[in-house]
Amino acid sequence: MEPKEPISLATALDSFSELWSPRIVTAVNDYDVRVAKVEGEHLWHTHDHTDEFFLVLDGELRIALREAGGERTVTLPRGSVFTVPRGTEHKPSAPAGASILVFEPTGTMTVGDRHEEVPGHVDATTGHALT
Repeated sequence: MEPKEPISLATALDSFSELWSPRIVTAVNDYDVRVAKVEGEHLWHTHDHTDEFFLVLDGELRIALREAGGERTVTLPRGSVFTVPRGTEHKPSAPAGASILVFEPTGTMTVGDRHEEVPGHVDATTGHALT
């Protein structure tokens, strides 16, 4: 994927309506840059081999984490970034809705390597092409 022109993230986000169903806007080396609209809860999952980078473009994202010291939730307002370390069980949510950008290796499943049952509102994908 080699864009010939700059990509507007707002235009990319306006091109689809599905929640928890990321679109690949570009690639950097072996990483996808994905945007998604999110609302409600995702699911508990773990990426065994990669960190997961989040940037909140609009709204507020919460990420519950299960760490050695216990469970905690980080809150990311618009413009905030957070990286979930590989091997950390986590569950993103956005009670009022949000738009996010995620940076992770090409081919990474949105539901991780280990996860609870995937609810119907979550798209288990490696990302969809931006149309």
